[in-house]
Amino acid sequence: MAKDPRKIVLAYSGGLDTSVILPWLKDRYPGVKLVAFAAELGQGDELKGIEKKAYASGADEVVVKDLRKEFAEQYCFAMLRARAIYEDDYLLGTSIARPLIAKHQVMVARQTRADAVGHGATGKGNDQVRFELTAMALNPKLKIVSPWKDPKFIEDGLTDRETAIDYAKKHKIPIEQTKKKIYSRDRNLWHISHEGAEIEDPAKEPDWANCLVMSVPVEKAPDKAQYVTVEFKAGNPVALNGKKLPGHELIAKLNKLGGKHAVGVDLLAENRLVGMKSRGVYETPGGTILYEAAKALEQVTIERDTYHHKRRLAQQYAEIVYNGQWFHPLREAMQAFIDETSKVVTGTVKVKLYKGRALAVGVESSKSLYDLNLASFAMDDYDITAARGFIDLFGLPMKVRGLKHKPKA
Repeated sequence: MAKDPRKIVLAYSGGLDTSVILPWLKDRYPGVKLVAFAAELGQGDELKGIEKKAYASGADEVVVKDLRKEFAEQYCFAMLRARAIYEDDYLLGTSIARPLIAKHQVMVARQTRADAVGHGATGKGNDQVRFELTAMALNPKLKIVSPWKDPKFIEDGLTDRETAIDYAKKHKIPIEQTKKKIYSRDRNLWHISHEGAEIEDPAKEPDWANCLVMSVPVEKAPDKAQYVTVEFKAGNPVALNGKKLPGHELIAKLNKLGGKHAVGVDLLAENRLVGMKSRGVYETPGGTILYEAAKALEQVTIERDTYHHKRRLAQQYAEIVYNGQWFHPLREAMQAFIDETSKVVTGTVKVKLYKGRALAVGVESSKSLYDLNLASFAMDDYDITAARGFIDLFGLPMKVRGLKHKPKA
């Protein structure tokens, strides 16, 4: 029979789920010590008073780490270089943050001599996989505590967010959520996601006025366009409007600019790793601008076959990130290819922000492969007679088939 954990490092956000879990763990494992670990990833005011709240909810120790720079430059930008998008719309804001949080959670466990890590992800969601796979990869000896998958949790009446609110009130746990406003949100520097309430019904349009946080509804976006320039070096954004900035500051500024123009708002029903579909609203204003700029720069700097292969890999890369396999050797190997091909992605892109759209309208790069003479209709320096032989050879398999079989027109 497995021994109960002696000390648990809980990935703590200060939200409803983890606030309820802290006191519940005290009851579940008598004598256990609890370390609340919170990661500053650009949540805005959400971490205000986080230490006081954690102690009030039952924590014995509280550790808060500012990971914004690492998050931006080592995680978001690595994913940006791949231009990974899950199911055509999701820029993976929650997915890319979880491995970083879990990595530092494992580090805190080592520093505090804890024998277990825990999280507040439910048994229906993707986050449970992301947290647990990271812990398994980085320290397989740690016990993993997942209350939402513990039968005792359900026996205690904790079956959904409404019952969690009742539990919090009964145990006098400080929370901000109410049953009237029960959106489930996850926010960081890269994005904010919204689930729950009317968003769950695919037949209903979300209540944009109450839902959106980083962005304005497109109807309220300015009638005048705004232009921004983003400078890249080897696939990484390094400057905004001519000013060099660290990654987290650059993203934060783009979030404000993009949010003002309703850029980066997506509504999608996605396929979760565990099998069901879920519907959510995602706001990724800064990330959307960067993806658009990176795309435009890649199109003129990366050779054709390499570009096409990189785009094929991007879909698989997105699935790996979504599935919580950041520390998988396949992702690391793919990253090596992506980073090698990104060495030429250097230059400046001008992006137009207008009514919910970010459009790259100008690109300059010393690494550009774009030849204006070849791209024009002029025939100078281009042997047009070579095209005839090229087409004959390229089309030979189709010609042979046409001769042997009579294809239906």
